[in-house]
Amino acid sequence: MEHGGVFEMALEQLGSTAKLLKMDPNTLRVLGCTERELTVHLPVVMDDGHIEVFEGHRVQHSSARGPCKGGIRYHQDVTLDEVKALSMWMTWKCAVVNIPYGGAKGGIKVDPSKLSFEEVRRLTRRYTVAIMPIIGPHRDIPAPDVNTNAETMGWIMDTVSMYQGSTVLDIVTGKSIELGGSLGRREATGRGVMFVTLELLNRMNLTPAKTRIAVQGFGNVGSVSADLLKKAGCNIQAISDISGAYYCEKGLPISDMIAYCSTGRGKTLEGFSAPGVSKIDPKELFELDVDILVPAALEKQINVENAEKIKAKAVVEGANGPTTPEAERLLIKKGKYVVPDILANAGGVVVSYFEWVQSIQSFFWDEDGVNANLKKVIVSSFDAVWDTAQREKQDLRHAAMMIAVSRVAKALEIRGIFP
Repeated sequence: MEHGGVFEMALEQLGSTAKLLKMDPNTLRVLGCTERELTVHLPVVMDDGHIEVFEGHRVQHSSARGPCKGGIRYHQDVTLDEVKALSMWMTWKCAVVNIPYGGAKGGIKVDPSKLSFEEVRRLTRRYTVAIMPIIGPHRDIPAPDVNTNAETMGWIMDTVSMYQGSTVLDIVTGKSIELGGSLGRREATGRGVMFVTLELLNRMNLTPAKTRIAVQGFGNVGSVSADLLKKAGCNIQAISDISGAYYCEKGLPISDMIAYCSTGRGKTLEGFSAPGVSKIDPKELFELDVDILVPAALEKQINVENAEKIKAKAVVEGANGPTTPEAERLLIKKGKYVVPDILANAGGVVVSYFEWVQSIQSFFWDEDGVNANLKKVIVSSFDAVWDTAQREKQDLRHAAMMIAVSRVAKALEIRGIFP
């Protein structure tokens, strides 16, 4: 049975990578800690006049290679432990694709579906003011994550701008185009998953036309990944969201499912039907005889309980931390590839970096330019990870971690310890 929180899982990954790199124990000590953890309590006047107090966090793991960067999630299961782990993974994610950021993450323990639009807006503005002392365009740049979006980022940007007395476009990324957002940002994480999957298929001598895929999660990452992989010629046989799992051997009508979600109440697939589509148990999705499994929901979805039943030849991690270390060891032992989250879903932070650069320069790129630059970064990063794995006889996660951790460690060593 697996124990410990997700931060322990992140530390375990770092520890095993440090051994492979023969890292200086002093450097490991520094990288095993976060730089800053802020917990805030947020009183919000609810629509009926009573006051609720919500707990929020913002954690900065490392600023060795540049300002901290990371999303903000609104979820009823948010904990400090989870936010710490996510901030560490962000550090490695930025380093593996070689963009000049360190990792941060934020979250509020709340189920936003139980709040009104105005209550969410008031909560967001209050949270922004509470974390304002530690965020900034050259300090820590938030972005959307689970249950937050471009609208949320607009409120954060506006709140900071009101306090500063001038419009601060580069305080957050993932904004609306009208507020200095980047074209292609919304699809960036899913597009990155698509680029990585196609590169992997190439190495596995599989063509998209002969590839069957199951995607767990149909939020921004899952839906865009499924849509783009289908457009690339793959057969998306299964999809799941909180309403259940949907299966079609000949391939699901992904664009219809996306359209259904955008109009339906609650933005889920609840009640969706189409010829040849059947509902299956969400647990079954992991056990399907497919080539690629894309977990694109939350952490720890692939664990010792279901890893043995996974038939897919490869797992491409669309979500952060969806595979526990024990489960991953079982998968690798069975000869399966696991493309780690820090590489597979790095498309979002890469285009966030592009957005930040565009905001600073007040010079904006066209969408083809954004997507072409994203492809260049993701494909070259995948090549580097694949080559390292072959050379060092390591799995893809350890190869990605070796590249990422050594870059951060090098920056730390060059800078030295202050004072």
